[in-house]
Amino acid sequence: MNKDEKRKVVVIGGGTGLSVLLRGLKTLPLDLTAIVTVADDGGSSGRLRDELNIPPPGDIRNVLLALSEAEPLLNALMQHRFKNGDGLSGHALGNLIIAAMTDITGDFFKAITEFSRVLNVKGQVLPAANQSIVLNAVMTDGTIVIGESKIPLSDKKIKRVFLTPQHIKPLPETLRAIEKADLIVLGPGSLYTSILPNLLVPGMMESIKKAKAKKIYICN
Repeated sequence: MNKDEKRKVVVIGGGTGLSVLLRGLKTLPLDLTAIVTVADDGGSSGRLRDELNIPPPGDIRNVLLALSEAEPLLNALMQHRFKNGDGLSGHALGNLIIAAMTDITGDFFKAITEFSRVLNVKGQVLPAANQSIVLNAVMTDGTIVIGESKIPLSDKKIKRVFLTPQHIKPLPETLRAIEKADLIVLGPGSLYTSILPNLLVPGMMESIKKAKAKKIYICN
């Protein structure tokens, strides 16, 4: 590696853990790529996913803002959550903007790319898949819980998790980032609801196994 070339670090996860880690990493001279789960189905993200048939924008929004070098006021604006208003209550403004940009560009990934420029994001933010996916959990008693937000509420032990629909396509840019990485970091975050939804996307595990990068898993 050229001494002036930045090390390529790929961080995979979701939830608040990924955002916190990235806020620290962006202060270092690294070429960062964040791969973010799109299995969230709760709150504002879940409502937008169901109503507009788009991937949930919440985790993506948090990661974009974690890597953003925009003015603090703009960051605060993107995190602003409406408390009142018929249909608006509970929505984060950043989620609505990502949804609007998806509608304008016709593509979720393209919307994220454009929004990254607006927020002056250091690095690249990629969805694990460019479509809405559903996380399902098979419990040890044989019952199946559908939906990422409902799994922790079941109060049962998880046997395995899987994604629907059956035909999920990985984002080529995501696989390419993994292939070229010098370091791949998994986590921190919930194993079943933040980490595994990324790894279950077809092609992801194979790409990570083949990658020459060192791999690190951060336990909670």
